[in-house]
Amino acid sequence: MERRSFVAALGGLPLALSAGAGGLARESSKSVVGLPAEQVAQDEEYWLGIRRAFGLDANHINLNSGSVSPAPRTVHEAMDRYWTATNMSPSYLVDEFINPGVEMVRRRLAAMLGCSTEELALTRNTSESLQIAQMGLTLERGDEVVSTTQDYSRMITAWRQRERRDGIVLKLVGFPTPPPSLDLLYDQVFSAVTSRTKAILISHMTYTTGQIFPVRKICEEARRRGIVSIVDGAHTFAHFPFTVADLGCDVFGSSLHKWLCAPIGTGLLYVRREVIPTLWPLMAAGEGMRDDIRKFEEIGTHPIALRAAISDAITFHEEIGGERKAARLQFLRARWMRALADVPGVRLLTNLDPAHACAIGSLALEGVDAREAVDKLQQRWGIHVRRRRVGKEQECIRVAPNIFTKLDEIDLFAEAIRTLAKQ
Repeated sequence: MERRSFVAALGGLPLALSAGAGGLARESSKSVVGLPAEQVAQDEEYWLGIRRAFGLDANHINLNSGSVSPAPRTVHEAMDRYWTATNMSPSYLVDEFINPGVEMVRRRLAAMLGCSTEELALTRNTSESLQIAQMGLTLERGDEVVSTTQDYSRMITAWRQRERRDGIVLKLVGFPTPPPSLDLLYDQVFSAVTSRTKAILISHMTYTTGQIFPVRKICEEARRRGIVSIVDGAHTFAHFPFTVADLGCDVFGSSLHKWLCAPIGTGLLYVRREVIPTLWPLMAAGEGMRDDIRKFEEIGTHPIALRAAISDAITFHEEIGGERKAARLQFLRARWMRALADVPGVRLLTNLDPAHACAIGSLALEGVDAREAVDKLQQRWGIHVRRRRVGKEQECIRVAPNIFTKLDEIDLFAEAIRTLAKQ
């Protein structure tokens, strides 16, 4: 079956991976061409146009894109098309047409991240990406690993398993929230480093308060000392512009169903070319794949429709523009944080400085249990946020708006917090 016959068999459905998502994002962006990103960030009419690209519940306010974000219609429509093709004749159509086309997804993601296609693997989420490195790294009894108390719990759980299994030593460092400077974060990490340290795992942006770490400075020093650097980028890829050259890390993992708004259950893994042969894959791969980034994709049968539709999410992201997107996310966070900065009983746990955070911010209410506050926000105002823990005793309310968030939703959240603080 030739490609023309294949498309005809699907009723003319456009399955070319290179075909853009098109639609509302592209049309809306025509009105802001040439304008500074900071100006576009405040153009509510433009962002309402972007919002219409999503199939959202208008009676619910979603301020939790930090866990998972909805995909625009063009993305889940693409996923439906690939799913339809998969179910027509899976073993033939997937192998002959869809799977080969997924290399376009790899190329486009690599271009966004600024790396070679031979350094990027497609995964299901950040946890899978980072545990490939955590479990695949050769470590001996007594070897040390450094991370922080605010790194993601699944990553800490992975290191704890290696402690039990292999006798390694995990050292977790804490830091104040918000920290007074980025230099303090660097100093805290290296205060735990010794001659036995073999790996450092840090978050590019913490999942608790949205704190951005001085990743490049940490990774450069780690490499100078012969330490493998692993960066948890769950919350940064497609959140604001950067490349792996800006990070200087050995390993980077991210989930694409957060800020890229790709199908749920998609992620990426970057491994510096020289490091690939030193990591064992989570699931066995042939000896001939020792130097091949694709050895980390040897997971058996999986829903290829999810991966194929990633390309449409990339197109949607590109039509908006990374700079505009980051400026809007900064603007939304600054709006609610400034509205609450002087409210008695409210403690902001994220620095307003754009060098420290982007979309995500956190707060604590004096004398109010975070779980209770989150429940009240949902029940009384229809606002969905997430409770997080930033220390043994400190819990917080994490706020993560997205490009579909309206200003009146941000303002309602601020008003709800003021009401809770008074009560």
